[in-house]
Formats: sequence, structure tokens, C-alpha cells
Amino acid sequence: MSANMKRLMFIVSFIVPTFLLFCLFTVYPILKGIYISLFDWSGSSEHMDFIGLQNFREMISDPVIRTAIYNDYFLVFWKVIGIMLLATLFAVALTRFHMKKAAFFRVVFFFPNVISVVVIGVLWRYVYNPNLGFLNSFLSLFTDEPVKTPWLGDEKLAMWSLLPPSIWAGIGFYMILLIAAILSISDSLYEAAEIDGATQWKQFWQITLPLIWEQMKVSILSIVMTTLNGSFIIVTIMTEGGPDNATQVMGSYLYQMGFKQFHMGYAAAIGVLILVLSLITTVALQRLMKREVIEIS
Repeated sequence: MSANMKRLMFIVSFIVPTFLLFCLFTVYPILKGIYISLFDWSGSSEHMDFIGLQNFREMISDPVIRTAIYNDYFLVFWKVIGIMLLATLFAVALTRFHMKKAAFFRVVFFFPNVISVVVIGVLWRYVYNPNLGFLNSFLSLFTDEPVKTPWLGDEKLAMWSLLPPSIWAGIGFYMILLIAAILSISDSLYEAAEIDGATQWKQFWQITLPLIWEQMKVSILSIVMTTLNGSFIIVTIMTEGGPDNATQVMGSYLYQMGFKQFHMGYAAAIGVLILVLSLITTVALQRLMKREVIEIS
């Protein structure tokens, strides 16, 4: 056997198992979900009625679906802004400003990423508790009457109330990613900028931001994808989609229809919708954020 053939066999021996696992745990579930979306099925019965695209036609007229899509992109928009602003601020502060005990603050900011999302949801439910919660108790210090605001029970406040725990839980990971990117920038660039009289603000816009843009783009795409596909966890724990479906997202509605109301075919159709919207959003963002890669040799 030639050296090239041995090399090819070596590469294939690593690629094939990974590809098979990818097909088993990613491709097959996607295809199975698309297949199930064409049926009226409870999920527990052997009988499945083929109804074609009826589930998708029902989604068009389903007001909860429209609310869920809006809520998902509401979370996407504000999480991208909140997480990226704070993660970038903390990353720059802990690297460029040479703060004391920077390592300690990195651990503190990263700590929420170690905690389970379920624990975070339960914790913030107590924070928002209208009678015994920390938030109302704190606000009551500045008022004559006790504050009893039902943060998670008010249709206008509930979605906004989901943002702080969602943002808080995601800052640490992306901060570490941006710190690694900033530390890879040569100090000579900043020294030259200081000699030219550039302020810290100008150094950030003209040196730091352009050179960490690829990491920021990856972070934004990651936030978008994890939100569209995983926001149902925090929603289910904190509000269960209420009040009156005001905080329903596509994932939580899928769970409700599939595992509570046993409309598994309709739930699979929602899953297909999540897949399509995720792909469209990812492609659109990649085109929108595309820019020339800056390399410093």
C-alpha cells in the first residue's frame, strides 16, 4: 500500500465515524421531523393520518405562532445588543485597562455559565416574586407603599423581565472569547497608536474592534442560534409561555403542542419552522456582517 493510500485511510478512519454520528444525531432527526410534520399524530399512537401540508397551513392562521416568532426575535435582538455590549466592555476593561484582580473578575463574570439554565430560571423567579422577591423588596425601599409588581404575570412586562436572566447567563462565555481575541493583538500596535496620540476610544475603534471582528461575528451568530433553538428553556422554567401566551416562543410552543396537547405532527411542523428560520437568519447575518478579514503579520 502506497504512502498516499495509507494517509487517505488514516484520514477516512477519523472522518467516517464522525460523519456517521452526525447523520445519526443530526440529519436523521431533521428528516424524521419533516416526515412527522406531514401527519396528524398524537405521538403515542401507532396510527398516523397523512395530511400533507395541513399543519403548515394551520400555522399561518395560528396567532400564537406569530406571537412566538415575534418573541423569539425580540429575545434575539436584545440579547445580541446586551450580551455583546457588556461582554465587549468587560473584555476590554480586563485586558486594556490592566485592572487589579482581573483574573478574579473573569471567574465572577463567567460563573453564570457554570450554573444550569434551570437553576438560573428558578433563581430569577424568586427575584421576580411579587411578594417576597428581591426586586420588589429593593424597590420598596424607595416608596411609601410596598411594591407588588407581578413582573412575570403582566403581559407588558413579562418578555422584558426575561431579558436580564438571559443576558446575565450569556455574558461570561463571550467575554472569555473576546478576551482571547484581544490578547492575541500585538502590543506594538497599541504602543504605536499611543505615540501618535490616539486615545483609548480611538484605539478601540481603529485597532481592537477591527481585529476582533471575526470573533464578534462568531459570537453574534452563536447568540442568535442558541436563542432561536434554546430560549424555550428559560421561558418554560420562568413563565411556561404565560401569561396568556405573552411569552410563548417557538420552542416552548412546540413542547406544549407535542408533549402536553399531544399534537406531535403540529409540533414537528413548528420544529421545521424553527429550522427554516434559523437557516434564513444565519445566512442573512453572515451576508450582513461580511467584511474583509484584517491580518497583521
